[in-house]
Amino acid sequence: MTSIAAHEVPEWDLTDLYAGMDDPELRSDLERAAADAAAFADAYDGRLRGIDGPGLAEAITDYEALGETLSRAMSFAQLMFAADSSDPATARFYQSVKERVTAVSSQTIFFELQLNDIDDAAMAALMETPEVNRYKSWIRTVRELRPHQLSDELERLWHEKSVTGRGAWNRLFDETMSAMRFEVDKQRLTSGEVLNMMSDPDGARRETAARAFADGLDRNIRLLALITNILAKDKEIEDRWRKFPRPVSRRNLSNQVEDEVVDSLVRSVSGRYDDIAHRYYLLKARWMGLEKLQYWDRNAPLPEALNRVTPWNEARETVLGAYGAFSPEMAERAEVFFDRSWIDARPREGKDSGAFSHPTVPSVHPYILMNYRGKTRDIMTLAHELGHGVHQTLAAPRGQLLAATPLTLAETASVFGEMLTFRALLDQEDDAAAKRVMLASKIEDMINTVIRQTAFYEFEQQVHDERPEGELSPERLGEIWMSVQGRSLGPAFEFDPSYACYWAYIPHFVHSPFYVYAYAFGDCLVNSLYELFKDGHPDFQAKYLEMLKAGGTLRHKELLAPFGLDAGDPGFWNRGLNVVSGFVDELESTI
Repeated sequence: MTSIAAHEVPEWDLTDLYAGMDDPELRSDLERAAADAAAFADAYDGRLRGIDGPGLAEAITDYEALGETLSRAMSFAQLMFAADSSDPATARFYQSVKERVTAVSSQTIFFELQLNDIDDAAMAALMETPEVNRYKSWIRTVRELRPHQLSDELERLWHEKSVTGRGAWNRLFDETMSAMRFEVDKQRLTSGEVLNMMSDPDGARRETAARAFADGLDRNIRLLALITNILAKDKEIEDRWRKFPRPVSRRNLSNQVEDEVVDSLVRSVSGRYDDIAHRYYLLKARWMGLEKLQYWDRNAPLPEALNRVTPWNEARETVLGAYGAFSPEMAERAEVFFDRSWIDARPREGKDSGAFSHPTVPSVHPYILMNYRGKTRDIMTLAHELGHGVHQTLAAPRGQLLAATPLTLAETASVFGEMLTFRALLDQEDDAAAKRVMLASKIEDMINTVIRQTAFYEFEQQVHDERPEGELSPERLGEIWMSVQGRSLGPAFEFDPSYACYWAYIPHFVHSPFYVYAYAFGDCLVNSLYELFKDGHPDFQAKYLEMLKAGGTLRHKELLAPFGLDAGDPGFWNRGLNVVSGFVDELESTI
């Protein structure tokens, strides 16, 4: 199997944000933001009651502008750190910017809190001013936190201490994972390299990589368990003070989705574990000639797989072609990411092993990070992150306060982009065996997105439910992990005990508690949307692009209404899951 030369794969150019860590413009922006925040506090702190419509419109505009300045600086620091978290100078820079941004933004904490002190009748009158009404969706979101907000002083304290609290534990996790090296065949590999080996065609190499990764995690398991416990306790304390009824409730509120909708999603997906994941992996075991699969076989290439390495430029053309066949506007927006060096796809030491599209700020543009090694899954990752990027550029004209999309809807464009690319690849393939492998790979991706992420949610739910009773040992965390993995992946697997520590490397558990269900939400939603597109739903492309352009201004019910879909309907989730099950049916008929 050949590999891709590093020079073929791009690195990003961050100069649209700042020229470097010592850019005078960055220092000037932070200094100006500090002065603007102080002036903002002098002008509005304690003065929102009785403010008129034009006055509130001006205040929101100033608040938005200040937020954009701070977000620009913070985005640059985050991207620098993600590109190389092993460099001490970059880590110091990241922490320093985070501390300065937190200090400045703490001066404006009062604004949203005191906005919520305005009674409903007065706010309704203020909303009659068109410039205020423009921000109605943001104001609605802010005011939904009214039952959970603390006093101004406590909110400011909580905010300022975040850099030495949750933020510090997040950084410790990132730096620990980045510094870890895993011994494989007398080589010291990064986490990204060793995880990549777990999809090697050679089963012995997969096992070696899997055990090396487990050994590395196990050597650090006490620290990783401590981070998990501290952050879970920190969350439990804050949730209790804020009177959130359940550990997931705050995430649901920020995602603008009701608790019962998420409960319905999780019930629907977990109720289909056997119909989808169990059934597929039994097929895979038979296909591979194995009585039982081991956890390192989960992402193993199938026996008929060609293991072809796809050059970067070919991946680019594949994704842009798929996007363009659906909508020329989507392809044009995606192409800019390649032409202007907005993508960092070159694997290297110290770099984040995952993938993301960071929106930065509306006045600039998103940046994509991934690690491209030429596999089909990497092409799908490129399609996924470009979907995010296109979505973010379409929503950007809404501005800093209105462009951001809840996580549940943020995954829509990314998963839809994957589906378009998969269908394009499938249509281009003439060989029946290759098509079968592609279909199986797509099923695995959907299982990873829907089943696996829902299992992650169940793991988090159990950990956060047990944490108030006391610290969870590494062994207990491993027991919960093995239980949910066994229940979700099914009887085809014989789980080696070394797998018990694999919970420890999942970054979402650390950075964004309960983020994971958004993937399942997005995948099921996209499956339903794609079925409508395939069936010729009238004006689908135009409606779809309008949905993306809405950014955070509309809720899921409003966004899906033009398509005749309702995520509150229990049948909605099964409609999306039926697409995955149908793929398994199709695969069964070919083996």
